[in-house]
Amino acid sequence: MLVQYLPFLVLFIVAVAFAGGAMVLSRLLGPKRPSATKLEPYESGMVPIGGTRGRFPIRFYLVALLFILFDIEIIFLYPWAVIFLEAGAARVFLFFEILVFLGVITVGYVYIWRKGALDWE
Repeated sequence: MLVQYLPFLVLFIVAVAFAGGAMVLSRLLGPKRPSATKLEPYESGMVPIGGTRGRFPIRFYLVALLFILFDIEIIFLYPWAVIFLEAGAARVFLFFEILVFLGVITVGYVYIWRKGALDWE
């Protein structure tokens, strides 16, 4: 039964080994000539203004949270709809299951709305 997941495990191991190997090889074989100019933050060819540790407004994080909510909603709603069409007798359970899920998502939207992330000011 778990043999079905063996290709995914092999793919995961190969991907991690490839990414890790590439990072190790670039660290070992790459040039090491740091200078003050190379260590500066890059801002489209312009001289940097101010420090690199600037604070982001909370609105940035709220908009990011909004995008995460949209992504989670789409990721789970499409497979649910496919399963719902083929469910048969389990449709009632699936319907209430998605109502709970949408309730949790709605709590997230209400939180973002109350914090003002949807305002255009």
